Amino acid sequence: MSKLEGIILKGIGGFYYVEAADEVYECKARGAFRKSGIKPLAGDRVEISVNDKAENTIDVIKERSSLMLRPPVANIDRLFIVASAKEPSPVMLIIDRLTAIAVSRGIEPVIVFTKSDLAPVDKYVEIYRNAGIKTIAVSSVNGEGVEEVKVELKNHISAFCGNSGVGKSTLLNAINPSLGLKTAEISDKLGRGRHTTRQSELFKVEGGYVADTPGFSSLELEETEIILKDDLPYAFPEFEQYLGQCKFTTCLHVKDKGCRVIEAVESGDIPKSRHESYCAMMEQAKEIKEWELNKLKNRSNENLRR
Repeated sequence: MSKLEGIILKGIGGFYYVEAADEVYECKARGAFRKSGIKPLAGDRVEISVNDKAENTIDVIKERSSLMLRPPVANIDRLFIVASAKEPSPVMLIIDRLTAIAVSRGIEPVIVFTKSDLAPVDKYVEIYRNAGIKTIAVSSVNGEGVEEVKVELKNHISAFCGNSGVGKSTLLNAINPSLGLKTAEISDKLGRGRHTTRQSELFKVEGGYVADTPGFSSLELEETEIILKDDLPYAFPEFEQYLGQCKFTTCLHVKDKGCRVIEAVESGDIPKSRHESYCAMMEQAKEIKEWELNKLKNRSNENLRR
């Protein structure tokens, strides 16, 4: 038996595939994890036992530096938020919610607008670049922006997320054709893509790892990734220079008098669409009951310790 350290690439049916010492080992998680309700995730740094005459086992899951519940992946340092120019059209609230979630968890967001050959995305790119967020326009058809995405992937552990049909798998195939990932078909009747990725899985790309992850709905985001009221303003990078300058210390930056953030929106320094998303998220955060608040805090702390 030998002990190795590695990273979980994927989990299927209770088996986990761990890359360690330039090999990939099929492992089972020790029963102690199951009894504790701990589920290993793609991206987890682990210690494993490699056995000649028995199952290989995951013995230790190291402390997580970050955790995303949707997509379910640990230890990423860059979240690529993928939206498409059309088919389906961008939903700003979802993009802004994902961006805020990443920032609040210490993960750098990178926004990618795909299918730029089908419709212009300049106005979207301008909004997010002005907010201080890396934003790239991409076409997997003519290759626009693909090299820029490669540069941002280099030596990072990243996740790709976005609604079904926006072209996550198509983009990853353009970056690394050897991946051969299935791509979504677009339903003309429904106007959205079918899910093609069933679980998070890490792939070696550009000297790092990237997770291709399932599509998700706005409802699922609201249920699994809520930013607390006091933390929300700090999840919008373009707000930072105005925080602490409002007339009232209790200012929520929604419709308060003397609010420096609102003044910046009215002067065009903060995009109106970004502030509208912030207000929608703040309304949700304000409705969280105290018991829900404690539950969220405990869940977050427990998951990061796992």
